[in-house]
Amino acid sequence: MPARTRRRGAIGEARTRKPEGSVRRTQLITTYGVGAMIALGERSYIVGGLDSWHVRGEPDLREFRLQTRLGVRGFYLPPASDPPAGDGVRVRLFPDFYSCPGRGVDGTGQCEHNLRPHKDFNSPRNGNQCASCGGPLTPSRFVVACRNGHLDEFPYWKWVHSGRPGDDGADRHELSVRTTGRTASLRSIVIGCSCGKEASMEGAFGPGAMASIRYTCRGGRPWLGQAGRVDGCAAECRTLQRGSSAAWFPVVRSALSIPPFSRELYDNVGRYIKMWRGKDDALIAEQAERQGLAGVQYSAADVVRAVRDFESYEAGERPDPSVLTGFEAADVIRVEEYRQLEGGDETDEFECVPPSGATSTPLPPGIGQTMLVKRLREVRVLQTFTRVDAPVEGDDRARLAELSTDRIDWLPGVEVIGEGVFLTLDAAALEGWETPADRPESPERRARQIRRQHETIMARRAGTARQLPPSPVRARLVLVHTLAHALINEWSLDAGYPASALRERLYISDDMAGVLIYTASSDSAGSLGGLVGQGEPHRLATSLRSAIARASWCSADPLCMESEAAGTDSLNLAACHSCVLLPETSCELNNTFLDRAMLVGTPDGTCAGYFPT
Repeated sequence: MPARTRRRGAIGEARTRKPEGSVRRTQLITTYGVGAMIALGERSYIVGGLDSWHVRGEPDLREFRLQTRLGVRGFYLPPASDPPAGDGVRVRLFPDFYSCPGRGVDGTGQCEHNLRPHKDFNSPRNGNQCASCGGPLTPSRFVVACRNGHLDEFPYWKWVHSGRPGDDGADRHELSVRTTGRTASLRSIVIGCSCGKEASMEGAFGPGAMASIRYTCRGGRPWLGQAGRVDGCAAECRTLQRGSSAAWFPVVRSALSIPPFSRELYDNVGRYIKMWRGKDDALIAEQAERQGLAGVQYSAADVVRAVRDFESYEAGERPDPSVLTGFEAADVIRVEEYRQLEGGDETDEFECVPPSGATSTPLPPGIGQTMLVKRLREVRVLQTFTRVDAPVEGDDRARLAELSTDRIDWLPGVEVIGEGVFLTLDAAALEGWETPADRPESPERRARQIRRQHETIMARRAGTARQLPPSPVRARLVLVHTLAHALINEWSLDAGYPASALRERLYISDDMAGVLIYTASSDSAGSLGGLVGQGEPHRLATSLRSAIARASWCSADPLCMESEAAGTDSLNLAACHSCVLLPETSCELNNTFLDRAMLVGTPDGTCAGYFPT
């Protein structure tokens, strides 16, 4: 089988059936992971839980820092379609309701646009045709979901009958769906019943639409099968389009492999750490020699030292993995990476060095340091997912969907090998720009507009059940984030990469102000070598000037620059698709917390830019 095909994960319903389709393994983490809906051919499916993934043996991927934070023993690559790599990922038919066009392929038939479960059409095995007229069946366009991650069929019967109490007799009613064609709105989609009642889909997406028909969440978890349904969830449901992005928001955790854990010795010791944890040095040394770990390349003392490093790291700070932190910059993982990127090092999976012209060419004003990351490894893991609302800082366990019915000690993950450029802002220039916060042109005053909106959203989603963490939005975050977007757009033109193949990794806290821009794709756009060269001081100065010049003007100005609320949940100011927004795969923060004015200032002088034009 060609190598390109082997890198894909197959999607199939059962072990004895042929695959329904294929997606890349990375997509099973970021786009079509557990609980996500996917259209394959003429039918719609939902990707099954981890219980149905046939993984065997030791984990495929190890990243000890990430394993420690998430409390798992390792990560498995999504199963591939070709043995011995695996036999695919299980999918289940969802939604179950399908409609018939009302006439067969020859223009005849008396199906009257029936709307019913797929099995009731008596379609041939593995087929998708109406047995009565031979016409192709169409999956339901609408589903319902709640903020606790549950998903279910749209309650068509209740919608038509205005929420009549109970479903008694519902099985004796025949539903149909037709489109009047008078408008392109939901008013033209009419659901009818054999009892004579009918209702259009107008208003089905409005707030309180499901409450108006007395429908609350039934705890559906179709990705886990019939046994996955839970009781006790009475959350309000929202109507969603089957292909809506709000139907599945992945929570992806990641970490860079940095010293010492990026060295080959630590990778080998990690396979035995469970056996050696807490044991004395002599026993570890003896077993290491027996296992062949200690010998020519490494001594027994090296192995013992590595075991103690593992233990020391495990004993350190361990945030609760069941609670989302949204923006993780202050997490220990980021702090460790920031220090390592600042200092540089070279191991089997990590090579970070100063640029060759660092001593002869000064850095552009405002930039504190640049480092060339010639080799890096990132491990990305699907921890969970949410529905309806994107995950935000402070979300608790109730919002995080389960990936399996049984408790498991592993998670699905992929690794990306690439290159990048690490930049920090000049500490003195940044401090002078940020303070004092009470001056009229202070950027902090402008950042408060985004922070207040973010706090409002956090409070609305959390309710009154618990105390909210503080919003991480400050001028420093908005500045670094917007700079990263401006540079990615610029380097996509200069370095030969599409913007979707580049990715940002932000490092923001009281002691950090940096960004790593690196290759985010492991396919044909992989590692071309052109990105690292952008970190050389003379090239950086040229590209930074060009990026700032582009950011100073937008084709949507003056509306873009004067906007007081823009983007998803109004969490941007001067930022739109014509200037600094990026493909979603490139941005850590879902294209939020962006403002060009932080870079170049506002024309009226109400905000001072860090890089004034």
